[in-house]
Amino acid sequence: MSTPSVLFVCVKNGGKSQMAAALMRHLAGDSVTVASAGTRPGSKLNAESVAALDELGVATAGEHPKPVTDDLLDAADLVVLLGTEAQLDDPRGTPVEVWETDEPSARGVTGMERMRLVRDDIAQRVEQLHTRLTS
Repeated sequence: MSTPSVLFVCVKNGGKSQMAAALMRHLAGDSVTVASAGTRPGSKLNAESVAALDELGVATAGEHPKPVTDDLLDAADLVVLLGTEAQLDDPRGTPVEVWETDEPSARGVTGMERMRLVRDDIAQRVEQLHTRLTS
């Protein structure tokens, strides 16, 4: 059986998609091939996202925002869009899931408290996806 491959996508590829990718790499090791990208990538990773992952011992070293490319789409068995803002016109026949992630700022929750809630929501979804991809 070949190794399943997942591409996590958000708009800037600085926060949620990087967080999902780092959590999946940490959980899955070599059992899942993981990539992340953005539809309009920013210039750097979100510092609060990185700090929230650091709290769990999840590494983001060497990561940076990247654009969605045809090569990334072609290599993926599944594309996961984090949030409803990221849109892909042509996912090239690759199945796409949209994760409508928790947005605590809509409830007035900000800063690291917000980021931990976002992280924990994404982590739970990543665990469920890992189980689906590897069982």
